[in-house]
Amino acid sequence: MTAQSNVRLAVSSDLDSLIELDAIAGLEARRLEFIAQAISAGQCWVAVEPRDASMLLGYGVLNDSFFEQAFIPLIVVRDSARRRGVGSAILLALESQCGAAKLFTSTNASNEPMRRLLDKHGFIASGQIENLDEGDPELVLVKLRY
Repeated sequence: MTAQSNVRLAVSSDLDSLIELDAIAGLEARRLEFIAQAISAGQCWVAVEPRDASMLLGYGVLNDSFFEQAFIPLIVVRDSARRRGVGSAILLALESQCGAAKLFTSTNASNEPMRRLLDKHGFIASGQIENLDEGDPELVLVKLRY
């Protein structure tokens, strides 16, 4: 999967498919509202199946919600599409949209797949936040782009 040819800006008609692929969005109104707002603001990108552009494989959000810095608050990949480069494609697309010298993101310490993805793409440790999720610190990472 190539990053640019299969990742596009999300549109409002993608919302139902994004809810279907993101289990949390189907359970938590706050996540659903976050996704809808990101789509409306032009901050959400979706990865699509190369042979069927209507099949969404995952999505990512890029905004400035972290101390007004470029920040990726969320990358979600459909369970059946994992380990196929979808996360990398989304991450590369978000990076290409970011004009800032520093790009931040965060993940739980327990999220090994995301940690490997971020390491592979040159993100480095920037800090840690305790007590968000009991016993599972939130790791803050940054990619220095200058």
